[in-house]
Amino acid sequence: MKRTLLLLALLAPLLTSANLVSNITPPSAAQFEAANKLYEEKKFPEAVAGYESILKSGSASPAVWFNLGNAYFKSGQTGHAILAYHRAEAATPRDPDIRANLKFARNQVQGPTLQKPRWQQWVAHGFSVNEWTACAAVGVWLTFLCLTAARLRPDLKPFWSPCARIAGVLTLFQIVGLTASLIVRSPDLAVVTAHEVVIHNGPLDESASAFTAHDGAELRVIDRKDDWLQVTDGMRRTGWLKRTEVGLIN
Repeated sequence: MKRTLLLLALLAPLLTSANLVSNITPPSAAQFEAANKLYEEKKFPEAVAGYESILKSGSASPAVWFNLGNAYFKSGQTGHAILAYHRAEAATPRDPDIRANLKFARNQVQGPTLQKPRWQQWVAHGFSVNEWTACAAVGVWLTFLCLTAARLRPDLKPFWSPCARIAGVLTLFQIVGLTASLIVRSPDLAVVTAHEVVIHNGPLDESASAFTAHDGAELRVIDRKDDWLQVTDGMRRTGWLKRTEVGLIN
């Protein structure tokens, strides 16, 4: 299995990586290879269509999102590429290839874009929400089992009681990590997918222009009204745009 890899210099189109494609099952595996072949042949719009068809079939995976991002980038659609990389990163936040490609794509965006505080970047690049949830669940059960063992075997209480305290502390840390991860990912993030978007002062086409956002700009959604979204950018400017002009991550 192969997945396309966009290096900072964009010189290496493919990289073997079984870990990201292991959850692609037939017939999606054949579709995935067909889309990869289209990418190798530099038929990027056709490759985009191939990866999108896999996602529509319900066989989403980090590898498909990653390759889709690369195909979009090669097609000159930076916003769609950033959106796909974000979705791949949500499942595998520690993957260095995804992070490198996302950073490279962001550097191509004109104008200001939303930047997370350093602590939020650290949390986002740590465990995923699912991983924190699994760890916290295991910690709760370990704490419960240690407390139960200490109660059923009073003679071994000097051993099980410290174990329960250690498991409890670890569980608390895991719950804090899960909470931080949810906080970081909870606000809706919108990525501009049009070449240029006018942000209005109000949710009407007739409203005056507040500022302009370019393809790939990341904006935080702070309100919604009908088909309009109120957003803020990296310079803390606020305005309204149409839902069809962006892609939402959360």
